[in-house]
This record gives sequence, structure tokens and C-alpha cells, in this order.
Amino acid sequence: MPLSDTERRFLDAVSLDLPWGLVETFATMPRWMPEDVNRSADVIVQRLRGAGVPIEVHEPEICLSIPLRAEVRAEGRTIRAKPPSSALPMPRGRTAKLVRLEANPHALRSYNRDIATLFGGSIRSVEQAKDMVGGRIAIISGFGNPALSSLIEEWGGVGLIAVNPGIDIHWGTCTTIWGSPDLADLPRKPKIPVVAVNNPDGRVLMALADRGGEATIVTEMLEGWFMQKVPVATIPGTQEPEKYVLVHGHYDSWDVGVGDNATGDATLMELARVLWQGRRDLKRSVKLAWWPGHSTGRYAGSTWFTDAFALDIDRNCLAQINCDSPGCRWATSYHQTRAFTESAALAADAIRDVVPDADIKTMRPPQAGDYSFNNIGLPSFYMLSSTMPEAERREKNYYDVSGCGANIAWHTENDTLEIADRDILLADMKIYLLSALRIANAEVLPFDWSATCDEFLATIARYEKASQGMADLSAAREATERLKAALGRLGNAPAATKNAVLHALGRILVPINYTREPRFRHDPAYTVPPLPTLAVAAELPDLPEALRKPAQVELMRGQNRYLAAMEAATRLVG
Repeated sequence: MPLSDTERRFLDAVSLDLPWGLVETFATMPRWMPEDVNRSADVIVQRLRGAGVPIEVHEPEICLSIPLRAEVRAEGRTIRAKPPSSALPMPRGRTAKLVRLEANPHALRSYNRDIATLFGGSIRSVEQAKDMVGGRIAIISGFGNPALSSLIEEWGGVGLIAVNPGIDIHWGTCTTIWGSPDLADLPRKPKIPVVAVNNPDGRVLMALADRGGEATIVTEMLEGWFMQKVPVATIPGTQEPEKYVLVHGHYDSWDVGVGDNATGDATLMELARVLWQGRRDLKRSVKLAWWPGHSTGRYAGSTWFTDAFALDIDRNCLAQINCDSPGCRWATSYHQTRAFTESAALAADAIRDVVPDADIKTMRPPQAGDYSFNNIGLPSFYMLSSTMPEAERREKNYYDVSGCGANIAWHTENDTLEIADRDILLADMKIYLLSALRIANAEVLPFDWSATCDEFLATIARYEKASQGMADLSAAREATERLKAALGRLGNAPAATKNAVLHALGRILVPINYTREPRFRHDPAYTVPPLPTLAVAAELPDLPEALRKPAQVELMRGQNRYLAAMEAATRLVG
């Protein structure tokens, strides 16, 4: 869609002067130890205040697990390793026989806990997995992650070694707990040591596993509750100041983390400056927030904010826009743009209006990033930003990673200043700014819930087909069709009426599509299938006979939840 004069004025005001200075400064500042994280927050605050932007700083205590050191000892050799955040501290070491597991490395990146997806035919049942893994240290190619770590623990494994694809070792996390734990979360705290090693060392360990050898894992961690600063800048709107768009990203990083996420922090800073400068042209407000505890607290900063301001977010937040890894070298494509269906057209149009020839493809966000707002029900888009074209990534022989614009410096010491690209950062900043403006200044909120209904209908059809006649989802299909028909009649309503409905629909339709837990709680950090309360329908044919009746009961209850949500949404539309 063509830029309005107001949008053009805002985009023309974007400059690299302030944000690039932050990128250069953060390139010299490791940001993972608690005191270093707080010092970097002070830099953000000081520079924004120096630019005249008012900013408040919250100081919550959040739960962190910070890797200090790790190693693997085997056959008289000490192998360098990194422990992921939340690995069990084991400073004296844990020794056991190794067992090699064959897995799909792409599935490991999805945080999927399904055995068939993770292991194909190499592991066919939980019983087989327990026989293989029980009492042993599992070693597997790919990236250790929360879903895999929790499975190894459930199967009786006493440790996990992830063999990364290249010569570098990547930091990560291995807990399924989302944010700081509450009493119900604590039992899911990892109870095994987990480490990552590089590929050459990993191949040696895998050969040792094939010979029936053993190894010792050593992990040292700093764990506890730490005060961490949460800077938030609120740019007030002139007509509905209580309503706002939340644009956010993490400012803690692994080491100096330039592409993940100093460039994102700089983007938020420039958005705050430009929006403050042009605030008289804003109808609704924009909040910009910088999170600690992303890397070492499993999104503890954004989760704290969600919890602390839950009712205000519920009443007033129109959407969340996540800003992670923009402006990285060679990242000229947008074919991995994450967006909820109702927000996908908004995201694609904003990208196209800034980068007209962009390769754009939107897709469902994974259970990752700082998407800590699904339980409340916010329309959402973006997670990672621009990325490397696939052909260029393959030409460079880069394996797939989850940030830094597909640069394999992601989560390593190599994520330094050369990972950032000034021109690409400038374009990405404009995309984020335009996206926020098109919500803040829209006469009618730009969320396409009819498209979401189409997504639901496709999901229902897929699950019903996969059930091979064992699940009847016709009631869910009919309820969704009634909602879509009601949405078609909303077009003649006044703008204020439409906006109230479009806002409230998110509180119903987002949780039913992305969460299993009740509202105001946080789902574990592993993959949630679309319409999770109906997903068991697709599993029925493959379940053992003894589990089919309980699964049918689960489906009945899940369909009841879904039908109640559709009826509530349809009543809301009127």
C-alpha cells in the first residue's frame, strides 16, 4: 500500500547517527553477567534521555542461570564445551556410558517433543528410548534444546551432549520453564547436566559411544534471583493514549552479541527517538521495551513484564512486535518472517513498502523468542528480522541457525561488529517503524480475523483427515464458519465499534491457537501445534489401543474448549 504523507515524514526522520553508536558501544560490552546487563541498560537509558526521550526503568528480581564453564573428559582427554543456560550444575562431574542417538537436526531446532519427528524410525517408542538411554549420557548431533533435554531426562538419561554442526560451539538454553518459575514450574527444572561441543570433538565422542565408552560431563553455573533493569519508553498518542503498540527486544546477549541483539536494541532506540520527535502525529501510543533475562532466564524479562502489567496489557495493548537480529550482514531476504495469520498481511505490506523487491514469506512463529504474550492474546508479528537468502546461505555452506540473519556467528564469541550491516539495519529500522505506525494510526485496526478463521478451518480439515475417520470435528468446523460469517457482517459498523471487537477477538483467538495453559499462565518452551486442544485428533491412528479411549476423552474436552471460544467470539462480533 502507498505510504501516507505522515508515514513518509516518520521514515525520512530515521537516521543511523544514534543507533549505530549503540551498536559500536555494545560491540565492546559483554552482556550476560547480571552486573554487565545492568550497566548496558544504563547506556540505553542515558542515550535516550540525552536525545530528549523520557524513559522509565523497572528493577524486578528475575531468575537466571548463567553458564560459567563446562568440559567433557574422555579417554584421558579434556574437551572444551559450553553448558546451556539452566543445565544442572555438576562441578565435580558426572560419569556414565555414552549412547549415540540419531536424530533429525532440523527437528531439534523446532523444540518438538514428538519421537517420530525427532528420531524418525531410529526410536519407535518411549519404552525403547528408556532402554537405550536409561543411566547413560546421550550424545546427539544438532543443538541441545529444552524439548530434547526434557525427553532425555524423562527417559532416565543422566546427561546430554549436543554435537554442534561446525567448528564453533553455540550457547543456548535447555529448560522448558518460560520465564522465572512459579511453584508449578519448579518440577520441570532440568535435573541433568547438558553441554554442547563442536563438531570435530563431537565426532570423536560419537565414535567412543559406538565402542561402548564412557565420558564425564562437568558443568559450572551461576544461578539465583537477580535484580535486572527493564527500560521502557512510552510515546503517548494524542487521541487514544491509553491504547498502545508494544515493540520490544532483548538487550542481554551471549558475549557482545552484536547481531543478536545489539542491532535490535539500536533499532528500538531509534524508533523511540523518531516517534518521540513526531509524537503529535500519533493517534495511539507506542511502548518500546528492552528485556534482560532472554538468554539466561528463558525470556524472564518479558515474562516479568507480562505478569506485572497483565491487566493493563489485557485492556490496552493492541499488538506486540518482536525485534530480534535486524540489520545483519547479507540478510537481504524476508522469506522467514514470523507472523500470526491475522497480522501477516500487515507485516508483508510494511516490508514491501520499504524494500519493494523483497522476497517475503510469512509463517507461524515457534514457541520461542520473547513471545511472552500469547497467554493474554495479542496479535503478534516478527521475531527474527531479515535473513540471508537460502541460495547464498548454501553457497557459503552455512548450517541453519536461529538468529543473526543466518550468520553462523549466532550465539558464539564471533557475533562481533562485522556481523552488523549499516544499510540493512537502516531498512529494517524503517520496517519496524512503519509496522508500528500502521497500528498506532489506523482508523480501523489492521487485523484480519477472517484469515485466521481460514487458518483454523485448514487446521481442522488436516487433523480430521489425519484421524482416518476416528475423529469427528464437524462441530468445530461449523462453529468456525459461523464466526467467519459474522465477521463478514462487521464491515458496516462504526470504526470505534470495529476496533473494540477486533481488539477483544485477540483475547479469545490467540490463546486457543497458541496455548494449552489458562490465560495469565505461560506454556512450556516446546512446540505447540496449531489449535492444540484439537491436535490429539491427528494422533489417534498411531496411538496404542490402550491409549485411544483416553485420547478420545481428551479430544472431547479439547473440542468443548474450542467450541466455547468460537461461540464467545461469535457473540462478541454480534
